[in-house]
Amino acid sequence: MKRPSKSFEIALSAIACAVAALALTLGSYVDFLLAAGYVVAVFALMVPLSKNFVWGEILAFLGAVILAFFFCAFSIFRLLPFAAFFGLHPLANWAQKKFVKKKPLHILVFLGKAAWFDLAMWLAWTVVFVPVFGVENATWYPFVQKYFYLVLFVGGTLFFALYDPMIFLCQRSVDLAVARIRR
Repeated sequence: MKRPSKSFEIALSAIACAVAALALTLGSYVDFLLAAGYVVAVFALMVPLSKNFVWGEILAFLGAVILAFFFCAFSIFRLLPFAAFFGLHPLANWAQKKFVKKKPLHILVFLGKAAWFDLAMWLAWTVVFVPVFGVENATWYPFVQKYFYLVLFVGGTLFFALYDPMIFLCQRSVDLAVARIRR
């Protein structure tokens, strides 16, 4: 099978970048669409990885974050969780799938990614959720504040244990969809 041309890689990555930037911008302007914008942007960034275009994915991620940053009137706080974790997570999964072959190493990689997720959520909590969204006014905030690290590291790791395999499955579905492109 011949290797796809560079112009195909550029076009596929540009489409992924545009969709991700649009989803992040829309999510940044409409509060209740922020999580959906993250999910759509993650799916868009999986497209170059389905053809093993690593540099295309990296440049699409950087372009999407920069474009969304400018389109959202420099609203870095809404884009910080995506830039710190969610946008790079498909690349980490791709590298794990490609380079890690032994079962004990998969457990170590999972623990490393879970720690990365927990730290990104801690950053998002301290920089985004409390100051920007004002969750300190919520009724559940005193409980979370009292048991913050327990909720963050236990709850975050349990959530990540569900999130990580789902992203692997989503990457497989994107691979099957993009495999229909005959380039």
